[in-house]
Amino acid sequence: MKEVILVTGGCRSGKSRFALDYVNKHFKNKVFVATAEALDDEMKRRIQRHREERGPDWKTIEEPITLSEMLASLEEDCQVALIDCLTLWITNLLMAGTTEDDIFARVNDLVDMIRKIPQSVVVVTNEVGSGIVPENRMARVFRDLVGAINQKMAACADSVVFMVAGLPQVIKGKLK
Repeated sequence: MKEVILVTGGCRSGKSRFALDYVNKHFKNKVFVATAEALDDEMKRRIQRHREERGPDWKTIEEPITLSEMLASLEEDCQVALIDCLTLWITNLLMAGTTEDDIFARVNDLVDMIRKIPQSVVVVTNEVGSGIVPENRMARVFRDLVGAINQKMAACADSVVFMVAGLPQVIKGKLK
């Protein structure tokens, strides 16, 4: 049965580890959708380390911008797509000069595609509303965008998991 799960929490809270473990436990044919871009040597090393940690039974698709289109092209035998992470995707869109209105349009397209495809989808995102109000305008715009988009994704999800210090807190729905 198809599931849509949103996994959120602060930086280094265990979001990605939880999502990977969950998908490994419940699915065989899986795709990891990486939104990060290897823009410097440190990020290249990090991406390579994560690929090695996932192991050979994962297909990896690097897609920093066109998530809905990528989901539409998933192979039929794919059971689940793990998108890691929504926050980096929003960053990529902002850095590419995408307007807020266009970002929300892309999010609507993503939600529609998640509902349309037969595969389960697990989405990892950062919780950005627990900190202080950022000092600069760009950071406030980013925080506000991510907060609104996380709410939209949570509404679309069957289950929402909030990670705290590596501990999953199911705040919506039920997990297998």
